[in-house]
Amino acid sequence: MIRAGRRDLARTLADLAAQQGLSTQRYTKVKPYEAAGFPAPISSVRARTQLYDSEQVDAYLQGKPVPQLPDQDDAEDLLDRRECAAEIGVTPRSWDSYKTDSLLTEHKTEVRGVEHWPRGIVHQFQTSRPGRAASATAGGRPKRTGDQIPRDQLPALTAPLLDADPTISAAHIVQELGVHRDTAQDILTRLRADRMADLMAADPSLTPGAAADALGYPAGQVRRAAIRAQAVLRARRTAPYFAAVAQALHDRGWTTTTAAPTVHHPADDVVTAVVLLDGPTPPAPALVWDERQGWRTANSRRHPLLRGAAVPPQGDSIRYLATGTTPPPDALITALTA
Repeated sequence: MIRAGRRDLARTLADLAAQQGLSTQRYTKVKPYEAAGFPAPISSVRARTQLYDSEQVDAYLQGKPVPQLPDQDDAEDLLDRRECAAEIGVTPRSWDSYKTDSLLTEHKTEVRGVEHWPRGIVHQFQTSRPGRAASATAGGRPKRTGDQIPRDQLPALTAPLLDADPTISAAHIVQELGVHRDTAQDILTRLRADRMADLMAADPSLTPGAAADALGYPAGQVRRAAIRAQAVLRARRTAPYFAAVAQALHDRGWTTTTAAPTVHHPADDVVTAVVLLDGPTPPAPALVWDERQGWRTANSRRHPLLRGAAVPPQGDSIRYLATGTTPPPDALITALTA
């Protein structure tokens, strides 16, 4: 599990490999993490993606005593799917069916591509989970029906509701607009994150929590928004670089527009961007930028992002380009023509 307050210290094997100047493939082949004394993973046994506490790993690599993690359970501890299942005495497969509950959906957070839930929310779900009869009569959108409003119209319709009531819940959006609970929660998270980012940009001394307080957002409703707001700020700071890259690609004839890359936040805490190379003779269908690994080629214009990838994607048609996460545009062009 990720102990309370240590979310930002979680690292994957790919992160550890990059820290030590190795490729992920090389790192997992030599397996330095299996050496005696190397800190144990903080994720559950048999978890598909193993996570480590960076403070512990840094101490080990520097030859210092490895600090002990807190041993007292906290409501803010983050549990992965296996740990959540064990916490309430069910199988991981049963948890996979439970996690679509609106309470769990609202409080789910991804850490390095791995789904987690706060311990307190898991307990709350266990004690308040409705039975079959309650589920059958619950309000909201009927099963197997689509959202009643196109996605691109939802922000404009939700924003006035959030302005009128900063504490508005996803359930209220469902009632007002007739959309799925997950859709409502996603729109609220995006709107709150953008507005928190606006305040933090105007006053860099503000933390996400302080920005949420200033906007009247309840602390229990902005866990994901606080994480996303920081990613939004990082994306905004990278915008001039994206514009320069877009212009260079257009000048080379690989794009028909100078529009900057489309920015995505696939896991709230990560910034990615996509450029579709729609010119006559592009070197690849698309380019993907990830703030963790920099630029790579993609083998599909329609689906350039590999959803849920916990490690950098690999493959014969995928190339990682130049060095660093923000190589100069001319270096990127050179790498693409190499």
